[in-house]
Amino acid sequence: MVKPKNVYKKASLIQLGKFLRSFLDSDSWPGYHCGVDQREFDNFQLSIEKAQLNNAWFSIKMIRFSLESWAKNLSEDNIDKWISKYETPNSINKNVLIICAGNLPLVGLHDIVCCILLNLNSQVKLSKNDHILIPAILNILYLFDSELQDRIKICDEKPDNYNSVIATGSNNSNRYFEYYFGKFPHIFRRNRTSIAVINPKITDEELKSLSHDMLQYYGLGCRSVTKLYLPENFSIDRIYNSIYDYKDLINHNKYMNNYDYNRSIFLLGKKLFFDNGFLILKEDKSLFSPISVVNFEYYSSLQTLEKEINNLSNEIQCRVGEGGIELGTAQRPELWDYADGVDTIDFLTKI
Repeated sequence: MVKPKNVYKKASLIQLGKFLRSFLDSDSWPGYHCGVDQREFDNFQLSIEKAQLNNAWFSIKMIRFSLESWAKNLSEDNIDKWISKYETPNSINKNVLIICAGNLPLVGLHDIVCCILLNLNSQVKLSKNDHILIPAILNILYLFDSELQDRIKICDEKPDNYNSVIATGSNNSNRYFEYYFGKFPHIFRRNRTSIAVINPKITDEELKSLSHDMLQYYGLGCRSVTKLYLPENFSIDRIYNSIYDYKDLINHNKYMNNYDYNRSIFLLGKKLFFDNGFLILKEDKSLFSPISVVNFEYYSSLQTLEKEINNLSNEIQCRVGEGGIELGTAQRPELWDYADGVDTIDFLTKI
C-alpha cells in the first residue's frame, strides 16, 4: 500500500481508535494501556449516559454500535487505504464550517476527521439532539494531540470567518443553507433514504442481515432501508421471521409511539398493510416511509426495475442486495463511503 503524503494528525486518530476498542471491551477502566486515566475513562462513560438522557432515540446500544464502527475504521491500515489515492497539498490555510445533523449518534464526526487529516481549521455547529457525544470524542482526541484544540471550535454562537461549508439537514433546512451559505464553496446534504432489492433465491440468513439494514437505528438515518423491492409472490412472512431479534423494539417508548400512530392512521384510512406488533410493512411506491414502517413493492423484471431505480438515484443513499452492497452492511460505512457520493476529501483539497 502506498503511504499517503501530507496527512496530518493521523497518529492521534489511530490512538482514538485504540481507545474506543479498549473502551468497548471493558466494563470499567482497564488500566493506562487504554490511553487515558480512570477519570477520563469514567467521564467518557458518563457522557454516553448523558447523551441517552438528552435524546431518547440514542439508546446505549445505538451509541455503542456507532462507537464500534469508529473503533473499526480508525486503524492505520484503514486510514492509509482511504487517504492514499489523494494528492493532499502541503498546507491548506482554510476554515471550514461544519453543520451537523442530529438524527444519529456522531453524525458529523466524519467531516471533522476529514478536516483533521488535512490540517484544516473547523468550526462545528452541533445539533441539540447530539451535542454531547462529539465533544466527548474530541476531548479524548485532545489528550493525544492538544494542538487540535486550536484547530477545532465548537460553535455556541453564530459562526464567522469560514471559507467553506459542509451542512447536513432536511430538505427544508437546505433552503436555509442555500440562502445563508450558498455563496461559499459547499457540500449541502439533503434527505435521502436506502433501498433493498431482494433476489428470489435469498436465504433466511441473508434476510436476517437485511433486518439490521432496516432497524439498526430504529429506521432513522439515510442509510436505513425504508423500501423493499420484492420478487413476485415473495412471502412477507419471511421478512417478519427474519426480524425476530428486534422484538425488543416494543420496549422503546418513542419507537412504539410512532408505531401506534402510523397503525392508527392506516386503519382510519382503510389502508392495507402487514403488521407483526412492532413493524408495519406496506405496499407503497414511495421510497420514504415513517418510523416503524417499511414500504415494499413487487417487481417482475429486474431490467425494468433498474430503469426505475436509476430515475430515483438522487433520493437513494444506499442500495443493498441485488445490484448493491452486501446485505447487512448499510449501517457500517467505510471511511471512503461518502454521504450522497460526494467526495469530502476531494472537495476540501480544492477549496
